[in-house]
Amino acid sequence: MIAIIDYGMGNLHSVSKAVERLGYEYTFVSDAASLLNTEGAILPGVGAFGDAMKNLRELGLIEPIRQFAASGKPLLGICLGMQLLFESSEEHGQNEGLNILPGHIARFQGDYKIPHMGWNRLEFLQQNPIFAGVEEGYVYFVHSYFLQPTEENRPVLLATADYYQEVPAIVGKGSVYGMQFHPEKSGTVGMKLLENFTKLCETARTK
Repeated sequence: MIAIIDYGMGNLHSVSKAVERLGYEYTFVSDAASLLNTEGAILPGVGAFGDAMKNLRELGLIEPIRQFAASGKPLLGICLGMQLLFESSEEHGQNEGLNILPGHIARFQGDYKIPHMGWNRLEFLQQNPIFAGVEEGYVYFVHSYFLQPTEENRPVLLATADYYQEVPAIVGKGSVYGMQFHPEKSGTVGMKLLENFTKLCETARTK
């Protein structure tokens, strides 16, 4: 059973249907006990960073999500959900994140189209089980903010894309993963990445 965290700002329908197509059961959770009793969790997200953290705080989910990540159970943040895994964001002022991974979320700055919207090719930076059977194909992005790469967070960068600069596309540390793009909307490549995450959840359940 995979938990999809419902805090009022996630694209629950597309994520849940993708998990269903892969043949896995899911449940929507919005409380600590339900989350902590599952083998794997997905933190989706659409909207503003500060609003997302406010909703998680009001539901009492910030510490439970941190506990879940620390437990070694697989956790996947998607789009805004990936950004929430980090320390802070400058979206609409400075906002504290879940602080599970090191790094700061900043807005794209430049004379180019913002938001970054469309299909971009992944470049894998290191080996990881999440890449099993996956080639460096194209995935679908929609975002105006991104993780700023630094020497400190370089070890958690698993894959990047190029959008006038290096854009972290997949991050990971231990059993915690994040995907800046929408894997559920990214064709064969995205669905295979999502399937690999669900397999990690299945492995965690059997341990």
